[in-house]
Amino acid sequence: MDSELYPYVFEPVYQEYLWGGDRIARQYGRSGVPAVCAESWEISDRPEARSRIVNGPCRDRTLRDLLARHSAAVLGTSAGSATAFPLLIKIIDARLRLSLQVHPDETTAAATGGEPKTEMWYALPSAPDARVFCGLRPGVNRAQFEAALREERLEPLLHAVPVAAGQAVFVPGGRVHAIAEGCLLLEIQQNSNTTFRVYDWGRLGADGKPRDLHVDAALRTINWSDSPGESLFPRAIPAAGPNRRYEIVTAPCFRVGCLDLIEPETLTLDGRSFLALFVASGSAIAHGNGQEAVLRAGTSCLLPATLGTCSLIPADAGAEVVLVAL
Repeated sequence: MDSELYPYVFEPVYQEYLWGGDRIARQYGRSGVPAVCAESWEISDRPEARSRIVNGPCRDRTLRDLLARHSAAVLGTSAGSATAFPLLIKIIDARLRLSLQVHPDETTAAATGGEPKTEMWYALPSAPDARVFCGLRPGVNRAQFEAALREERLEPLLHAVPVAAGQAVFVPGGRVHAIAEGCLLLEIQQNSNTTFRVYDWGRLGADGKPRDLHVDAALRTINWSDSPGESLFPRAIPAAGPNRRYEIVTAPCFRVGCLDLIEPETLTLDGRSFLALFVASGSAIAHGNGQEAVLRAGTSCLLPATLGTCSLIPADAGAEVVLVAL
């Protein structure tokens, strides 16, 4: 096997949006994090933020450089002819409430000139009263929404979902949503940065002026027949031994599960899809193709689709590992 195919660990790319906090550094013991950090882009192939490999033979290369050489071997057959990484994985720290926004789906993206973006949130340790707004309350229509928007009284029309560590919320393109203050989330999304901001709670930007809104595009993008989102709880998959696997979300653009790692586990990659790992708690060591990656809490790792097998060994008391594939 090519020596450049092994478990990759990346240097995070930090985003300093005004609503961010300091929990990413505190929760995961990281240094070099901005004092106000809203997002840590863990695995990114976006033009504005390329992830850089920090371990093994490909050290210092970007994910873009890696895929230029090994896209089929890394991404797998499920990615079709794609040569860019199809997902964006990030940690979000919402010290303040995010704007009310919507992302296009495949149909509305073509009409608005954006990129489709379906996403999900996996809750990390958050404030006791943490919640997200995900969808409209049953019966709310466009006319009611537009009237409430003019009167700046949108919150009563929104469906609020409490979040606690280990729960998830699925957000398909077209579903209006906002992350409320107190949330610390792992976000898995399509590789897109198209956001239509419909309302910003009267907030001013760093320059003292209201941030740009995209009301017309948002109103054309919102799925008015959509159902509100709900908390998703991991569903256990029968397995032998002390390790426990769970399904969380199965969607056309990604599959997400988690693993309670108590003893060594062999992960099998048969060429269909890469496997992205995020260690939510505890720590582990990944061994693959002669390379070792130490995965402490808060670490993300990418396993190439053609790696074959990867041994995941728990350290100390074990680990909770989120698993992402196509």
